Amino acid sequence: MLRAIKILVTGIVQGVGFRPFVYRAAISSNVLGYVKNIGGSAVEIHIEGREENVDTFLRIFNKNTPKIAYLESIQTFEVEPNGYREFKILQSDPQLYRSSMIPPDFSICEDCLREVLSEDNRFYLYPFHSCAYCGPRYSIIEKVPYDRENTSMRDFPLCHECAMEYKDPENIRRFHAQGISCERCGPRVRLYTRDFEYLDEGYRAIELAGNLLDEGAIIAIKGIGGYHIAASATKDDVVALLRERKNRPTKPFAIMVLDIEVASKIVLLNEEAIKILKSKERPIVLLNRCENSNISNLVAPSLHQLGIFLPYTPLHYLFLEKTSDKFAIMTSGNPVGEPMCTNEEDAKKKLSKIVDYFLVHNRRIINRVDDSVVRFTAGRMSILRRGRGYAPFWTTLPMNLSRPIIAFGAMLQSTGAVGFDDKVVLTQYIGDIDEYNCFKDLEKYLGFLISNYKIDVSSSAIVADLHPRYPSTFLAEEWAKKYDTEIFKVQHHWAHIASVMAEHRLEEEVIGIAIDGAGYGLDGTIWGGEVLVVNYGEFKRAGHLETFSMPSGELAVKYPARMLLGVLSKKLNENEIIKIFKKYNIIDKGFSRGKEELEILLKYIDSFPKTSSLGRILDAASALLGICFRRTYEGEPAIKLESFSKRCDGILEVKIKSERTEKILDVSSIFLKALELLSDGKDEHEIAYIIQKTLGYGLGLIALESAKDKHRYIVLSGGAAVNSYIVEGVEDALKESGLKLLLPNKYPTNDGGIALGQVAIAARLLDN
Repeated sequence: MLRAIKILVTGIVQGVGFRPFVYRAAISSNVLGYVKNIGGSAVEIHIEGREENVDTFLRIFNKNTPKIAYLESIQTFEVEPNGYREFKILQSDPQLYRSSMIPPDFSICEDCLREVLSEDNRFYLYPFHSCAYCGPRYSIIEKVPYDRENTSMRDFPLCHECAMEYKDPENIRRFHAQGISCERCGPRVRLYTRDFEYLDEGYRAIELAGNLLDEGAIIAIKGIGGYHIAASATKDDVVALLRERKNRPTKPFAIMVLDIEVASKIVLLNEEAIKILKSKERPIVLLNRCENSNISNLVAPSLHQLGIFLPYTPLHYLFLEKTSDKFAIMTSGNPVGEPMCTNEEDAKKKLSKIVDYFLVHNRRIINRVDDSVVRFTAGRMSILRRGRGYAPFWTTLPMNLSRPIIAFGAMLQSTGAVGFDDKVVLTQYIGDIDEYNCFKDLEKYLGFLISNYKIDVSSSAIVADLHPRYPSTFLAEEWAKKYDTEIFKVQHHWAHIASVMAEHRLEEEVIGIAIDGAGYGLDGTIWGGEVLVVNYGEFKRAGHLETFSMPSGELAVKYPARMLLGVLSKKLNENEIIKIFKKYNIIDKGFSRGKEELEILLKYIDSFPKTSSLGRILDAASALLGICFRRTYEGEPAIKLESFSKRCDGILEVKIKSERTEKILDVSSIFLKALELLSDGKDEHEIAYIIQKTLGYGLGLIALESAKDKHRYIVLSGGAAVNSYIVEGVEDALKESGLKLLLPNKYPTNDGGIALGQVAIAARLLDN
């Protein structure tokens, strides 16, 4: 008896060897029909044959899916046989449309790397080797379906030998693998001086670049999603020169290491860290440094952690192999604040004053994709930057959208998103969109998703942050006006909590703890230390940190001693504050004009903007302990405070006040207790830990009180939610309560996850 079925598969099923897998399964099962990519990154399969043969195909199909494919949805329909005489991989059909995932970039697989390093292999020392299971995808794709002609690999027609492998069903890794090439037909690498004078090409160029790095040169390297800047990580003078040229005084640099053995000599590793480092995503992982490593202290000043990652292309591996250290600084190739350079013209214009040489290739980068960054927070993996390897993977919402939604995110470390059906797709990390080129990238990559998922903007809803001065809000307003569509403006911390709810597919109301540097508050103050009662349709403020003055507003963000002044002025008079600042040498270090500046600020202390931001409180603690008096990168005082800390027993007394329906954590009392500990000679590293844990404990108590018997989940999010000691404090407060604490895992806890929450909230508001 003949049987025919049609299968529609969504997920990551294009660019991962899925069609060749289906072809081999069909041939071995003796069934007929076809498999083809369809628009929206999905796959359609038609199978017909004897019933037992179709059953055999289905058994193989369900058991042996390619290892990097991700099958989210499989729909099977019984259809009429069409009388096919063979099984074919058909040309892709962009007209047929089924939404699916656009594949992210994958790191080089072990098989390809082995071939690159094998002298008897035709891919020996070839820096662009890849197969069906590895290599660039998102960074080279112009549009879906994922076929070679829709990527920048169309510039490199296959040679005879590669074409034969491409057509060979028995060649599992190269049959119908769209990104394959070899030395004869693929991209070429060349080495140039800073003035773009040609030096060499091919492997000789890589070898020379490695030698030049050993001699102290700074080299721009064109990778998958943009340029890196490579430099020695052991030579103080080279790192200092790189900092000077890049105008990056203290922000840490990431280090790319050849392999796990090399990494073990630099940082402390455990099984989970090794698993993430070797994963197909290959993110930068923040790990505690080894005490005896030879890494320059200028790589990550005042920090006990280093960001390390493994090579994810043959080019990077071959380059590091030619260096004496087998590792190197590998930081983003961009002027400070701007996006990574992605082409030679841009790199020559923007990087020539930073680097000495350029190691480039002639494969076009279509989509900029930064390296992803992760860390461990109280034992949990947290994503700090979601780029290569993770984006543009989507998430499934616990609700269906009545129409598409376009979200514009926040401002710092931002992403945008599109939502349709029950899916949300976030862009890759865009950056701080108060910088013009990052702002334009937000629009560009939202446009990419809109085009490839066939979203009609005029039939969509638009959602933005409530802050009226965010560039992303301006852009959302412009789009709403241009396309004559509805716009929602969502409070920042509400979106933070909703993003975690959406990731965990929660539909019930939760208690949220939203802690970060700044968000536009409903009461005219700057929020950032909030306990909220949240569902997708509404929220209310149940409690928050004590509100303080921010002396001179934004200057208090740059100079943490100003925030310390704001905190202490709640409880102490002018003379008491001056006495404390003198005792701990804060006046000269924290105020450019010394006592005169301090006295002026004290005089007008009540007239400055008010904030409940935990980020600003951590800044104040950093100044109190003499850790950081000037912020040169986002979160620097808080990051250095956490790094400075030393775990110990003990927690400070927590005072919680009630104001109307809200609970207020008395923060200034915590600081006064910390001052007493300082005066008593308590170890400053332990005081730093105690302050952070006490703040988390106090917020946890407010959340516990707010939950009562009505809620099951406490949700923690915001940029400060990556702080392990704060999280430990919250966990201690919730101990034995039966409440489950949830943090983000797949999406950034900082503003890089805001767009996800915006879509989820707008979806519910549209239904109300």
